[in-house]
Amino acid sequence: MQFQPELDSELEEPLYRQLSAYFARLIESGKLATGERLPATRELAGQLGLNRTTVSAAYELLETEGLITGHVGRGSFVAARRIAQGPDWERLLARPAWQASWASAAPISFSASRPPEDLFPIEDFRKSVAEVLASGRLEAMLQLGPPGGYEPLRQYLLEEARQEGSLGAEDDLLITNGCQQALDLLRRVLVRTGTRVAIEDPVYPGLKNVLREGGAELVGFQDVARTAGAAILMLTPNFQNPTGLTMPLESRELALRTARDQRMVLVENDIYSRLRYEGEAQPAIKQMAPGAGTVLLRSFSKISFPGLRLGWVIGPRPLIAAMRETKQLTDLHSDQFSQAVMLRFAESGRLAAHQARAIAAGQERLQVALASVARWLPAGSRWTRPQGGLNLWVTLPDGLDSGTLLARAQREGVAYLPGNLFAVERPHTSSLRLSFGGVAPEQIARGIEILGQVFEDERKTRQWAEETPMPAMV
Repeated sequence: MQFQPELDSELEEPLYRQLSAYFARLIESGKLATGERLPATRELAGQLGLNRTTVSAAYELLETEGLITGHVGRGSFVAARRIAQGPDWERLLARPAWQASWASAAPISFSASRPPEDLFPIEDFRKSVAEVLASGRLEAMLQLGPPGGYEPLRQYLLEEARQEGSLGAEDDLLITNGCQQALDLLRRVLVRTGTRVAIEDPVYPGLKNVLREGGAELVGFQDVARTAGAAILMLTPNFQNPTGLTMPLESRELALRTARDQRMVLVENDIYSRLRYEGEAQPAIKQMAPGAGTVLLRSFSKISFPGLRLGWVIGPRPLIAAMRETKQLTDLHSDQFSQAVMLRFAESGRLAAHQARAIAAGQERLQVALASVARWLPAGSRWTRPQGGLNLWVTLPDGLDSGTLLARAQREGVAYLPGNLFAVERPHTSSLRLSFGGVAPEQIARGIEILGQVFEDERKTRQWAEETPMPAMV
């Protein structure tokens, strides 16, 4: 077959991408059948008057997108036909197991925002379980319980909130199956089709997806002042997921004023604040105005055992009552035994001791991650500098697509989440999230070194293709 792509060196798109798109159209249309062999790079380069490197880059991009497969010594062949070109982001986002599908992709995975398993205090956990089993209240824990949560734990959390100053006189507390259920219950109670909800952009996909499921109209923002017309304002002020950034005090005050002036429900997702490694802690927005009708979400997941699925919500009594009724329709109540174990784990001082170890480990991992991105990422890359939490947000030089590059990184043994997974209204094509919290320091360094090589290779290939003049075709 004679190939005659229309290539234009004057276009902004590099020649290798134009060539890749040409072959992609032939494959998608069926003009190149499954199993058909493509010309060798040297042969095609000579036929088209191109540099062999340009053809190699085009073939590599086709392989990254799953359109061809390369076999050493045999050449490149058309892969099995597929439905559409490029990652189907909307389909991926709609999958309930979106995070799990990415997290297991490579030996070094920066995909999951979770604490490190190697720090789990298993012996302390066993002691807490044994003490609960010996408490004499086991029968009650194994019976059906109240939808509001295991009452001793609920009272413990209420007292903690009182001492902290985040419990208003008209507030109540509901224990949930993690923060995700709290978000879902809020959506079921507050959101109707067309309800405008202002959320950060980029934002945690689990929040975006649950709101869209309820028919919400999402308003993505970076400045809380730009939320006009929204009925609900949702924020993650401390070590936001995915950026890792923390809202300064003046921005928290502005959020309160904005919510009050526009009569919005302000929901504060505060699941990372106890993982501060440096800098001065900022008060929770709920602490700044406990009686203002704000809603506070917290969880044990990031500071202890995510598998126990224990979170809680503090908010106005009518809202908590509505959420409690909705929860009863959903799952009757959260597991009481896990709640009792967590209460014992906290009351014994073991939670505080574990938190101190987790902070020390998180600080080391963050320092390694920051030093590694500074050393290995291509020139022109930018990244956030969190003071805590589990995530780092990276933006690559213009033209590098984190979604396209993911497959290549996975082949080298490293996974991450592309920026467009976190997009609300604006694309984040060049960005990606590195979740360092659950990765050992030496793996963080090695993984970012590999990513740096993958990204730099792409940058150099693009630069070379853009700078190399196209030979005359006649």
